[in-house]
Amino acid sequence: MSLIKILLFSIFALCLISTQAARFDIVNRCSYTVWPAGIPRGGGRQLTSGQTWALDVPAGTSAARIWGRTGCRFDGSGRGSCQTGDCGGALSCSVSGRPPTTLAEYTLNGGNNLDYFDISVIDGFNIPMEFSSTSNGCNKVLTCRDSNCPDAYHQPNDVKTVTCPGGTNYRIVFCP
Repeated sequence: MSLIKILLFSIFALCLISTQAARFDIVNRCSYTVWPAGIPRGGGRQLTSGQTWALDVPAGTSAARIWGRTGCRFDGSGRGSCQTGDCGGALSCSVSGRPPTTLAEYTLNGGNNLDYFDISVIDGFNIPMEFSSTSNGCNKVLTCRDSNCPDAYHQPNDVKTVTCPGGTNYRIVFCP
Protein backbone atom coordinates (compact mmCIF):
# COMPACT_ATOMS: atom_id res chain seq x y z
CA MET A 1 0.00 0.00 0.00
CA SER A 2 2.86 2.43 0.72
CA LEU A 3 4.16 2.05 -2.86
CA ILE A 4 0.79 3.26 -4.17
CA LYS A 5 0.91 6.27 -1.82
CA ILE A 6 4.41 7.14 -2.99
CA LEU A 7 3.37 6.81 -6.63
CA LEU A 8 0.28 8.99 -6.13
CA PHE A 9 2.30 11.60 -4.24
CA SER A 10 4.93 11.63 -7.03
CA ILE A 11 2.27 12.13 -9.71
CA PHE A 12 0.66 14.91 -7.67
CA ALA A 13 4.03 16.63 -7.16
CA LEU A 14 4.85 16.43 -10.87
CA CYS A 15 1.47 17.95 -11.73
CA LEU A 16 2.12 20.87 -9.37
CA ILE A 17 5.56 21.48 -10.84
CA SER A 18 4.36 21.35 -14.44
CA THR A 19 1.46 23.74 -13.79
CA GLN A 20 3.93 26.35 -12.57
CA ALA A 21 6.16 26.13 -15.65
CA ALA A 22 5.52 28.63 -18.44
CA ARG A 23 5.37 28.38 -22.20
CA PHE A 24 6.81 31.28 -24.17
CA ASP A 25 5.63 31.50 -27.77
CA ILE A 26 8.25 33.59 -29.58
CA VAL A 27 6.90 34.91 -32.88
CA ASN A 28 8.73 36.64 -35.72
CA ARG A 29 6.42 39.05 -37.56
CA CYS A 30 9.35 41.00 -39.01
CA SER A 31 9.92 40.94 -42.76
CA TYR A 32 13.46 39.69 -42.02
CA THR A 33 14.99 36.75 -40.14
CA VAL A 34 15.41 37.18 -36.38
CA TRP A 35 17.66 34.96 -34.28
CA PRO A 36 16.02 34.95 -30.82
CA ALA A 37 18.16 34.00 -27.84
CA GLY A 38 17.45 33.43 -24.18
CA ILE A 39 19.36 32.98 -20.95
CA PRO A 40 19.44 31.11 -18.64
CA ARG A 41 16.92 29.06 -20.70
CA GLY A 42 16.52 28.91 -24.43
CA GLY A 43 19.93 29.26 -26.00
CA GLY A 44 19.12 30.48 -29.48
CA ARG A 45 17.79 29.66 -32.93
CA GLN A 46 16.75 31.08 -36.29
CA LEU A 47 13.20 32.31 -36.97
CA THR A 48 12.33 33.33 -40.50
CA SER A 49 9.42 35.71 -41.03
CA GLY A 50 6.18 34.14 -39.78
CA GLN A 51 7.80 31.36 -37.70
CA THR A 52 7.10 30.66 -34.00
CA TRP A 53 9.35 29.03 -31.40
CA ALA A 54 7.64 27.42 -28.39
CA LEU A 55 9.97 27.57 -25.40
CA ASP A 56 9.07 25.83 -22.12
CA VAL A 57 10.65 27.50 -19.09
CA PRO A 58 10.64 25.84 -15.65
CA ALA A 59 9.16 27.47 -12.57
CA GLY A 60 11.70 29.31 -10.46
CA THR A 61 13.65 30.68 -13.43
CA SER A 62 14.83 34.15 -12.42
CA ALA A 63 16.75 37.09 -13.87
CA ALA A 64 16.02 35.69 -17.32
CA ARG A 65 15.94 37.45 -20.66
CA ILE A 66 15.01 36.87 -24.27
CA TRP A 67 16.15 39.12 -27.10
CA GLY A 68 16.28 39.13 -30.88
CA ARG A 69 19.51 39.15 -32.85
CA THR A 70 19.80 40.50 -36.39
CA GLY A 71 22.21 40.12 -39.29
CA CYS A 72 23.45 36.72 -38.11
CA ARG A 73 25.56 34.17 -39.94
CA PHE A 74 26.47 30.81 -38.39
CA ASP A 75 28.39 27.82 -39.68
CA GLY A 76 27.39 24.18 -39.21
CA SER A 77 29.03 24.07 -35.78
CA GLY A 78 26.95 26.99 -34.44
CA ARG A 79 29.77 29.54 -34.53
CA GLY A 80 29.38 32.90 -36.21
CA SER A 81 28.30 36.44 -35.44
CA CYS A 82 25.36 38.84 -35.41
CA GLN A 83 25.22 42.54 -36.21
CA THR A 84 23.04 43.18 -33.12
CA GLY A 85 22.60 41.10 -29.97
CA ASP A 86 25.62 38.84 -30.60
CA CYS A 87 26.48 36.60 -27.64
CA GLY A 88 30.14 35.77 -28.13
CA GLY A 89 29.69 34.34 -31.62
CA ALA A 90 27.47 31.45 -30.48
CA LEU A 91 24.17 30.31 -32.00
CA SER A 92 23.06 28.99 -28.58
CA CYS A 93 23.70 31.81 -26.11
CA SER A 94 24.99 31.30 -22.59
CA VAL A 95 25.76 35.01 -22.03
CA SER A 96 23.80 38.19 -22.70
CA GLY A 97 23.82 39.77 -26.10
CA ARG A 98 26.01 42.72 -27.04
CA PRO A 99 24.04 46.00 -27.13
CA PRO A 100 21.92 47.27 -28.66
CA THR A 101 19.26 44.76 -27.61
CA THR A 102 15.57 45.15 -26.89
CA LEU A 103 15.14 42.81 -23.91
CA ALA A 104 12.17 40.81 -22.62
CA GLU A 105 13.07 40.21 -18.96
CA TYR A 106 11.27 37.89 -16.54
CA THR A 107 11.26 35.93 -13.30
CA LEU A 108 8.85 33.01 -12.91
CA ASN A 109 7.26 32.16 -9.57
CA GLY A 110 9.07 34.89 -7.70
CA GLY A 111 7.81 36.43 -4.47
CA ASN A 112 4.20 35.63 -3.54
CA ASN A 113 4.09 33.03 -6.38
CA LEU A 114 4.00 35.81 -8.98
CA ASP A 115 5.69 36.08 -12.37
CA TYR A 116 7.42 39.40 -13.01
CA PHE A 117 8.12 40.68 -16.53
CA ASP A 118 9.16 43.79 -18.40
CA ILE A 119 10.76 45.16 -21.57
CA SER A 120 14.07 46.99 -21.29
CA VAL A 121 15.88 49.30 -23.70
CA ILE A 122 18.53 50.24 -21.14
CA ASP A 123 21.03 48.38 -23.38
CA GLY A 124 19.63 50.07 -26.50
CA PHE A 125 16.89 49.22 -29.00
CA ASN A 126 17.30 46.89 -31.98
CA ILE A 127 13.92 45.25 -32.77
CA PRO A 128 10.30 46.25 -32.05
CA MET A 129 8.81 43.88 -29.46
CA GLU A 130 5.57 43.02 -27.72
CA PHE A 131 5.63 40.96 -24.50
CA SER A 132 2.25 39.74 -23.28
CA SER A 133 0.63 37.24 -20.95
CA THR A 134 -1.66 34.70 -22.62
CA SER A 135 -3.28 32.63 -19.84
CA ASN A 136 -4.32 32.45 -16.19
CA GLY A 137 -6.77 35.34 -16.57
CA CYS A 138 -3.85 37.76 -16.77
CA ASN A 139 -4.13 40.21 -19.67
CA LYS A 140 -0.97 42.33 -19.59
CA VAL A 141 0.61 43.67 -22.78
CA LEU A 142 3.87 45.64 -23.04
CA THR A 143 4.77 47.09 -26.44
CA CYS A 144 7.99 48.67 -27.65
CA ARG A 145 7.89 49.88 -31.27
CA ASP A 146 10.90 52.23 -31.14
CA SER A 147 13.60 53.45 -28.78
CA ASN A 148 11.18 55.89 -27.09
CA CYS A 149 8.66 53.20 -26.06
CA PRO A 150 6.76 54.20 -22.91
CA ASP A 151 6.28 50.55 -21.78
CA ALA A 152 10.03 49.90 -21.45
CA TYR A 153 12.70 50.56 -18.86
CA HIS A 154 14.98 53.34 -20.11
CA GLN A 155 17.04 53.54 -16.92
CA PRO A 156 17.39 51.22 -13.92
CA ASN A 157 15.06 53.22 -11.63
CA ASP A 158 12.06 53.21 -14.02
CA VAL A 159 9.07 51.30 -12.67
CA LYS A 160 7.80 49.25 -15.63
CA THR A 161 7.64 45.68 -14.28
CA VAL A 162 4.21 44.00 -14.31
CA THR A 163 3.03 40.80 -12.60
CA CYS A 164 0.86 37.78 -13.34
CA PRO A 165 0.08 34.69 -11.25
CA GLY A 166 2.73 31.97 -11.33
CA GLY A 167 2.15 29.46 -14.10
CA THR A 168 1.03 32.04 -16.67
CA ASN A 169 2.08 31.58 -20.31
CA TYR A 170 3.56 34.36 -22.45
CA ARG A 171 4.06 35.55 -26.02
CA ILE A 172 6.95 37.59 -27.34
CA VAL A 173 6.37 39.07 -30.79
CA PHE A 174 9.14 40.69 -32.81
CA CYS A 175 7.77 43.49 -35.05
CA PRO A 176 4.23 43.50 -33.61
